[in-house]
Amino acid sequence: MAQFYVDGYQPGDPFTAEPHPATRDRPAGLPDTVDVLVVGSGPAGSVLAAQLAAFPELHTLVVDRRDGPLEVGQADGIACRSMEMLEAFGLAGRVAEEAYRVNEVTFWRPDPERPAHVTRTGRIPDVEEGLSEMPHLIVNQARILAFLREYAARSAARLAPRYGLQLDDLRIEDTGEHPVVATLRDGAGTTSTVRARYAVGCDGARSRVRTAIGRELRGDSANQAWGVMDVLVDTDFPDIRLKSAITSSSGSLLIIPREGGYLVRLYVELDGVPERGTVTPETLTGAVNRILAPYTLDVRDVGWWSVYEVGQRLCDRFDDLPDDRSGRVPRVFIAGDACHTHSAKAGQGMNVSMADGWNLGWKLGAVLRGTARPELLHTYSAERQQVAQELIDFDREFAALFSDHSGGADPSVFQRYFRDHGRYTAGFGVRYGPSTITAAVPQQDRAKGFEVGARFHSAPVVRLADAKPMHLGHVARADGAWRLYLFADRDGAGLRALADRLAVLLPRFTPDGAAPDAVIDVRAVFPQHHHEPVDLPAVVRPRKGALQLVDHEKVFCADLSDDVFDRRGIDRDGAMVLVRPDQYVAHVLALDEDEALEAFLDGALRRR
Repeated sequence: MAQFYVDGYQPGDPFTAEPHPATRDRPAGLPDTVDVLVVGSGPAGSVLAAQLAAFPELHTLVVDRRDGPLEVGQADGIACRSMEMLEAFGLAGRVAEEAYRVNEVTFWRPDPERPAHVTRTGRIPDVEEGLSEMPHLIVNQARILAFLREYAARSAARLAPRYGLQLDDLRIEDTGEHPVVATLRDGAGTTSTVRARYAVGCDGARSRVRTAIGRELRGDSANQAWGVMDVLVDTDFPDIRLKSAITSSSGSLLIIPREGGYLVRLYVELDGVPERGTVTPETLTGAVNRILAPYTLDVRDVGWWSVYEVGQRLCDRFDDLPDDRSGRVPRVFIAGDACHTHSAKAGQGMNVSMADGWNLGWKLGAVLRGTARPELLHTYSAERQQVAQELIDFDREFAALFSDHSGGADPSVFQRYFRDHGRYTAGFGVRYGPSTITAAVPQQDRAKGFEVGARFHSAPVVRLADAKPMHLGHVARADGAWRLYLFADRDGAGLRALADRLAVLLPRFTPDGAAPDAVIDVRAVFPQHHHEPVDLPAVVRPRKGALQLVDHEKVFCADLSDDVFDRRGIDRDGAMVLVRPDQYVAHVLALDEDEALEAFLDGALRRR
């Protein structure tokens, strides 16, 4: 939820920030040195840039070999978890307004009585009830990148990609404040050298950054190909506006309705890996009609089409270190397709890539700002490589099952698999293991519904100050701050006693001159109705900005028609839930465990 005017009223668009003073002296051309060099502005690079825009004093340079922004094609599915992430950037509403919402999935298999024809064998909800307040949406990847690009450009960092720049070479030197040396070449062949404190390769499956640090994608070579088309069609197929998985004796087809009411994406199974140039929109349309028989489909317009080869490949690490015991912190990272590739049918590629960018972005910002220890950067490869390995394993099984179009296969098998793995495809399969930023021994019984290592599962609350019904998770912005949610005990005495101790503890991790919630943002949730009197401690009513105004929006009460304490299994004696800047639960503690909280924070953050 946006807040503004904290430093005084300013007319105009409140969502366009004043430029940070650090931006004034930056050159119009390429700089000699930067804090972070991001190579590639696809999903991973765009989210990374948007997150780093929350640290406007840092100099971030984003370069892309393309001549301009992506306009059409490529990925399309926005998982529920990604929508939760986009809400933190204030973009979920805009995406939802434009996108197609996936509500149900239908399944088609050969008709037992007429094997050459397909028949509908099942229909299920696309997303399990209660999994998220956010929907599964379909919208062109180019639009998501445009929203993120606009967000970064309107930030105080005034961050925008530099197009038409190819990375020629990248190396790491042993000394100096900016040890990463990159050689960039423009379209005219002119080369420039930029030195960076850190660099991130978000430059796709043929990543030059990955090659420069000696990493290699390993795994299955391509043994199958799929065609993909965004088309406007005339058809008698009844489920053309529903997500549909069709498997026939002639092959497999995945139908994904697109935004706008008319456009549809078709993923068409091809026979092996065809020779280049042998596949056209016409040959793909012919394959679609063979699979859909007895129904027919007439393509009236092709917006975009391509062929992709199926192969699951993965890097063993996502940074430049030989291992975490090398005695130094990483300087170069890779994200997205640069370090993991797989099929598109599970809809995970763009979503996992964006999560890579967010995981790394807040960590780089915190280390460069000096609020976190440099060792925090070890957790990026450890966390995201494991997530990618799980994706590869899932995708291999999912792709094989999808392509099983033998007439004798049980039609319920794939439907059951799809349903049982719905949490994973919605983006909720991630569970980060114990580390410096994920507690090993939490008081999990204090808040059973906020599983440590999993994403913070939002729930309805009522904001005390203005009686606004809202989702608790939506208070978190992508600003690099940790969230400490205090769920009050029955009479509030335990919370008030804790608040007095937090008033001493939290400033130890907050830099001089920073807002009191810049590093750790404290929110309180009380179990009673919002009309009942509440004694509010100062820690949840901080004074902020040049005018030292009170922030009234940090206190909530349970929505008694859908009580967050009951829904998330929160102990009525109260609990603390500490949440990382990327919305994953770091720790759960009792209200009297402030010493344990301090010890945990000491492992992740730097004291003032």
